Amino acid sequence: MSTNEKIYSVLRAPRVSEKTARLQESTNQYVFEVSTEATKADVKAAVEQLFDVKVESVNVVNVKGKNKSFRFRKGRRGDWRKAYVRLADGQAIDVATQA
Repeated sequence: MSTNEKIYSVLRAPRVSEKTARLQESTNQYVFEVSTEATKADVKAAVEQLFDVKVESVNVVNVKGKNKSFRFRKGRRGDWRKAYVRLADGQAIDVATQA
């Protein structure tokens, strides 16, 4: 597996919402959906290589899928994992164009 394949297997997609936009402005944190097997070290290495920035810290959260029903059928959305990545001062990622 090449390094690009490894990076893209760890980082799935950026999460863009009002909450994540507020985090970007106030604390220079970015949120990514990551692989369920990814560790903090994997996420840090992937973000630093892909975006060429210095990562200060990484926090990882497991998000439980919701129970939903559709036309009288019960179902469950899958569990997923997200990472909050704090960058060093003066660093930035343009999430809208990069991903």
